[in-house]
Amino acid sequence: MRSSNKSGFCLRACLLAGAGLAAVTAMPAAAQDVVVDEDAPSADAAGEGEGNFITVTARRREERLIDVPISVSSFSGQQLEERGAVDITDIGNYTPNVTLEPSRATNSTLSAFIRGIGQQDPVSGFEQGVGIYLDDVYLNRPQAAVLEIYDVERIEVLRGPQGTLYGRNTIGGAVKYVTRRLPQEPALKAKASYGTYNLAEGVVTASTPINDIVRVGGSVARLSRGGFGDNLTLGTENYNKDIWAGRASVEMGGYGEPVFLRIQGDYTKDKSNPRGGHREIPSFIGGAPVLDNVYDTRGGLVDPAQDVESYGLSMQGEIDMGAGLTFRSISAWRKDDSSTPIDFDALATVDFDVPGIYRNEQLSQELQILYDNGGPLTGLIGAYYLDAQADTLFESRLYTSLPTLLPQLTGYTAALVDTETYAVFADATIDLADRISLSVGGRYTWDRRDADITKQNFIFGGSGAFGTRGVVIGTDTDFVGSADFEKFTPRASISFMPTPDHNLYASYSKGFKGGGFDPRGVGANAPDLNSDSIVSDDEVAAFLSFEPEEVDSYEVGYKGSLADGRVNVAIAAFYADYKNVQIPGSQACVVSGVPTFCGTVTNAGKASFKGVEFEGSARLGGGFNLSGMLGYIDAQYDEYITNIGATPTDVAQFRKVQNTPEWTGSATLAYNAPVGDGDLYAGATVSYRGKTFQFEVPNPFLDQNGYALLNGDIVYTLPGGRITVGVHGKNLLDKRYRTSGYPYLAADPTTGTLLTVTPATQTALAGTCPAGNYPVGGYYPALGCEGTMTTFYGNPREVFLTVGFKL
Repeated sequence: MRSSNKSGFCLRACLLAGAGLAAVTAMPAAAQDVVVDEDAPSADAAGEGEGNFITVTARRREERLIDVPISVSSFSGQQLEERGAVDITDIGNYTPNVTLEPSRATNSTLSAFIRGIGQQDPVSGFEQGVGIYLDDVYLNRPQAAVLEIYDVERIEVLRGPQGTLYGRNTIGGAVKYVTRRLPQEPALKAKASYGTYNLAEGVVTASTPINDIVRVGGSVARLSRGGFGDNLTLGTENYNKDIWAGRASVEMGGYGEPVFLRIQGDYTKDKSNPRGGHREIPSFIGGAPVLDNVYDTRGGLVDPAQDVESYGLSMQGEIDMGAGLTFRSISAWRKDDSSTPIDFDALATVDFDVPGIYRNEQLSQELQILYDNGGPLTGLIGAYYLDAQADTLFESRLYTSLPTLLPQLTGYTAALVDTETYAVFADATIDLADRISLSVGGRYTWDRRDADITKQNFIFGGSGAFGTRGVVIGTDTDFVGSADFEKFTPRASISFMPTPDHNLYASYSKGFKGGGFDPRGVGANAPDLNSDSIVSDDEVAAFLSFEPEEVDSYEVGYKGSLADGRVNVAIAAFYADYKNVQIPGSQACVVSGVPTFCGTVTNAGKASFKGVEFEGSARLGGGFNLSGMLGYIDAQYDEYITNIGATPTDVAQFRKVQNTPEWTGSATLAYNAPVGDGDLYAGATVSYRGKTFQFEVPNPFLDQNGYALLNGDIVYTLPGGRITVGVHGKNLLDKRYRTSGYPYLAADPTTGTLLTVTPATQTALAGTCPAGNYPVGGYYPALGCEGTMTTFYGNPREVFLTVGFKL
């Protein structure tokens, strides 16, 4: 693997941070984020925080939710606490047409989809379709992006393309995780939780002013839980949690001062055991039966030890320059390292095992000038820079038919992919009349992708990156290349507000995601390999690369407050035309006579999404409140071109949009009222997700039929408001539901239908695999000999008690 051209990375980080600090301190901040009154009634108590009248910063300025002409959901910190939310994936249960879940065999890598657009593959080379922001800092990679919820002010979910208001262009939507600003008075908060599966968690938050201008504070969190099941081979717990996390910040100004500056650092250490998958089929050779407990596994891979570490520094400054102008700077540096062993076959033997390492580092700088003097015109202009490095190392360890001579066949992949992005953007809203406003915006993005990809095959061991070094028997890919992508993406919306309580709007936005290089691609498969000509670097690059994708998104909606504010609703209908869709994948392949594991990324073609979303809340009287959401989406591929043999074939009729159920919904009935001298909150939530396809090719073992989950919460605040006691129940009906998996059984390349053993293939299997259960009419493996059909499940029933204290 060639060395990264990153010698100046830290130097540039220091220079950019220094430039941002100099810009902030040389001039003067209207606070962007809303300071929440923690003693105010909860969101549910007031009908979801008065529904459309809660304040958000979805358009980079404080405004009522009802005034925002885009689809956005917002959850306050107190609301999340009352509902016992644990991490960012819980938000998916309350937001229409949104999927947030841990990625397959990981605990902390995030798979995010909004309205059919997302990215499930966590390896370097692929941009995410949904932007995750931690205090306005874009997280470039999905590793360590399953953010634990603590010390949070609110979380916002924006659906549809983003780019004229936010640092990084995102084609599907954005999730904003906003932490609390430090208060002006000394403060201390602590919360402890204990529950089933030996859940034991604690969070302590403290802050104090140094003087009238400077404040310091931070939080420390210990998050632990026993496993839902066991690894029967290793004797360890499966699906456990073992996390230390913390944040610290120094703030200056704000609270009426013209200058606000925050310097913040965060750190997370995750030593949870690797998540082992559940085999959905008996093993073909050993005859190991399907385990009764879906949270149990037999996976035997132990190297590398599971270890996830992420940390970062950011500096945010705002200056009120007068005359309605505000200057803002956001400088950030982040780094994360993940080591994870993935036992695809979930058996003690080495049949298809993949140890992996992910190393990511990023540096970003954003500058904005905002204008809002209370007149008919508001707007902003901004510039954004991102320099990010993603390094992926993994081995594919496969069973060999000659265990005495070739005890292990290992395919090694090392991919270093650098992304450098520059962008300028602007957005403005003008009141055309008392009741009509027009918003227009645009963004120009320049992306550069540099890739260094090596793929080799070893026998008698591996690459040396994960232990013993074997003997190289072939190099499939040895590639260094780069590509540039640039695009202008506009946005426009018009709003009509007949009264301040009602907003009718229509919007259009274009989304764009740059292309790249498949880190698992096999350069030896370049088009001219079998001809007399020499394969050029350009030909290899063309085989490994994929082009940008685009989406044109249209939306009409209504937001309103009815019955004197007791009922609040938001309804949106949308249509998206998705072009040049990037479909990353992997499959069994044979290169130079050697079975291996190949990337299959393609720009498959076209897709269209249309749907309706509803969110609402109502105060029913007597302390009762009802809130909920409903999402419907018709997501389909209109064209899906793939090579069947050497013939391009449209297989759209056989493909599905992954991680996008047709229906999503939830309903929460809550009761909030004084009891004694304290306050009681009691709520029950039912959430529903329709049938979900885990991949584009339907699979009867992996795909999850529709299901509902029931949660319940009771929280009592003692007199004085300093102590709270809560009992929370998750998945109270103990539903088993699949969230992801690995399918490697032989399938028809057109329809995706799993193939069955014929007399001819039975004879072929006898020549490559030891004697096993390969009856005619049964399934047979695509990689290894045991067959891989492994799934991962959502959490079972959990009940836990929380006690909170604050000064």
